[in-house]
Amino acid sequence: MKTRLRIRFPPKHALTPTSSNPIQTQPNQPSQFNPTASMSGTTTTTTTKTLRQPLSSLPPTETLQIDHGLSLSPRVKLLLTFFRADATVRPVDEWKLKNALLSFLRSPPLSLTQVPDDDLLLRRLPDLHKRKRDEAVATGTLYIRDLGFIKAADGENGEEEMLRKRFLDWRESVVEKLSGIELNIEGVKFKMTVDVPVSDDFEKMKKSWEEFYAFKSNNSSNFMRSSEQKPDTIIVRGVPSRWFAEPLVPSKASQMVTHTIFSVFGKIRNINVSSDDNQSNEADDTKVDLVSGLNCKIWVRFETYDDFYGAMNVLCSRSMQKEGSRLKVDYDVTWDRDNFFRSSQQKPSQPQLKEKERGREIKRERDRQRGSQHLLMEHSRNSNRLHANFDNARRKRFKD
Repeated sequence: MKTRLRIRFPPKHALTPTSSNPIQTQPNQPSQFNPTASMSGTTTTTTTKTLRQPLSSLPPTETLQIDHGLSLSPRVKLLLTFFRADATVRPVDEWKLKNALLSFLRSPPLSLTQVPDDDLLLRRLPDLHKRKRDEAVATGTLYIRDLGFIKAADGENGEEEMLRKRFLDWRESVVEKLSGIELNIEGVKFKMTVDVPVSDDFEKMKKSWEEFYAFKSNNSSNFMRSSEQKPDTIIVRGVPSRWFAEPLVPSKASQMVTHTIFSVFGKIRNINVSSDDNQSNEADDTKVDLVSGLNCKIWVRFETYDDFYGAMNVLCSRSMQKEGSRLKVDYDVTWDRDNFFRSSQQKPSQPQLKEKERGREIKRERDRQRGSQHLLMEHSRNSNRLHANFDNARRKRFKD
């Protein structure tokens, strides 16, 4: 008697995974990444938000995390200038002037209680007895780093634009309240003026390059498209070289590490890193000269104007800080007016320079030889001329 076996297969819909019965992957089996699915979902991580948000619309009150443990934190930088407000000629006491100004900042109407003593730097200008009445006697720099009180109201549309507007309005009000105040220090009066540096004012810098290229296009003999009349290179000065260095060479900034850090802002076409030894020469005489190679100067040329625009918007009015360090570096940023990379491409290389110098030396040697030969020939001609004149004179004498 034969036994028949019946095998019942499950229906086809049972093999199809559903949301209620998902397929379980093995622990040692890697799951595949689906970029479409991950982007469609809502995430709460700061990194994803920073990468998705355009840099051109980043509010000036937010901190941006970049590569190699570096971050850009918001701050306000104000340049202070002090003049004499009375007829006294007493010397300036920097410590008393600083305490008087800090007391004014921490009291109403400003109430900047979070400004530490180290964020107010004052320096007396040299040769005070030789200065005229309307010339400055001291300068200073004020940093305001705690901007957490500038917030957008709940339910406001366009949060980034509202934060930017409130930040600019607040900074303008601070400048108006500080400009023109008089500080009375033991009977000596000083008048103070306040300015925002151009390197910290994105709107002023944007206006400067728009006016520069508009003037250049109007005075150019060759017709150029408007798309070509835009900057693409930023210059960053005063950043520590060790933050952009390789682990094996910590004292010198690496071009590869610098490229990796600045590639967060966009696609880079060219980059150049050099030591910023000339920064101390442009500073005041009262500043201490910087150690050679301590800071570096960086040129970054981006592929597009949009990447350049976003990088300038982020780097303006911010300080650089490294994870694990309490140092906050207040660098200077500007845009390239001199076409650094285009002019450097036209410059000859080092072997070409040596070859040209060698050719100049050979030419100078030939000129010296030719000059000496010319002098000898000239001397010979003069000698022959003198001998001929002498012989003619003798013949005439004896003939007479």
